[in-house]
Amino acid sequence: MTDTKPYRVLLYYQYVTIDNPEEFADQHKAFCEEIGLKGRILVAKEGINGTVSGTVEQTDKYMNKMKSDPRFADMVFKIDEAEGHAFKKMKVRHRPELVTLRLEDDVDPHKVTGKYLNPKEFYERLHDEDTVVLDARNDYEYDLGHFRGSIRPDIQNFRDLPDWVRENKEMLEGKKIVTYCTGGIRCEKFSGWLLNEGFEDVSQLHGGIVTYGKDPEVQGKLWDGQLYVFDERIAVPVNQTEHVVVGRDYYSGEPCERYVNCANPACNKKILSSEENEHKYMRSCSHECRTDERNRYVIEHGLTEEQVAERLAKIEEEAVKQ
Repeated sequence: MTDTKPYRVLLYYQYVTIDNPEEFADQHKAFCEEIGLKGRILVAKEGINGTVSGTVEQTDKYMNKMKSDPRFADMVFKIDEAEGHAFKKMKVRHRPELVTLRLEDDVDPHKVTGKYLNPKEFYERLHDEDTVVLDARNDYEYDLGHFRGSIRPDIQNFRDLPDWVRENKEMLEGKKIVTYCTGGIRCEKFSGWLLNEGFEDVSQLHGGIVTYGKDPEVQGKLWDGQLYVFDERIAVPVNQTEHVVVGRDYYSGEPCERYVNCANPACNKKILSSEENEHKYMRSCSHECRTDERNRYVIEHGLTEEQVAERLAKIEEEAVKQ
C-alpha cells in the first residue's frame, strides 16, 4: 500500500442561491485563512466555484464545514493528492457570474441543462459516429490535452464560445452533441445555452475531465495529452493507460507540454515552449513582444540593448534560413 501525500487539492462547485454573496465571500475568506487553506474561490448570487489546497486535516475541516451548510450538503469535491500547496495565496472574490458568459438571457442550470453522462456513458459516446464532441474550454487548454476526435473551438475566453457556435452552426446541426470541460461547471451553463439555441440532443460529461480521469473503469482512456489546471501545477495527467503528447512547441513544433506566458505583459499569451526555446526567443510570441520596453524576460535577465539586438539578429537569421 502506497503512502498518501500530505496535501490535497479540492475542486468543486455548486449552483445554489447565495444571498448577500459579497458578505459571504468576506466571511468565507476569513474561515479559509483561519484553517490555513490557499486557493481561488469565486462567489456569486448563483453559487460557488473553487479550487483550494491544504493538508489532509485542513481540507477535511473545509469539506466538513461546507457539508454542514444545507446549501452545500450535496456538493461533490474532486480530490487530488499533492506534495504541497497548489496556490501561493487565498483569494475569495465576489463575481456577477461563476463562469463568464455575459448572456442577455442567463441560463439557470436548475431549469435547463444538458443530459448528464457518467464516464462510462461518455466513453461509449466517443465511439458514436453521429456524436459531435465539443470542447467547452479555451484553445490553450485544448492544445495541452483533449479527448480524441473532439472539436477545438477557436476561442481564448469562455464568453466567446456562443459566438463561435453560431458561426460554426452547420457542423453541429442535426447531430448529437456532447460537451465537456475541466470539472463540469462550464458545461452546466453551456449545454443549457445549446438547448435554448434549438439544438435538441445535448449531453455533458458529468463531473468533467477530472472525474473521467479518476474513474476506475474507463481510466481516462481516449484522452490525449494532459489536463490544464488553473493553479501552480499547470498540468495534470488524465489517461491512466497511455500518454500521448499532443502539445507542440510554439517555436519549433516539437512535442511539448510546458507552458509559459509571453513576456510582454500587454500580451501575456500562453505559449507551449521548451526551456531552451524560452531563452532563445526571450519568452516572447512575436518580434513586437520581444522588443516591447516592458518585456519581463529582458528585465528579469538584465539584458542590455546590445544583448537584445544580438539575440534578435540571430532569430532573424534563422528565420531567413527556414
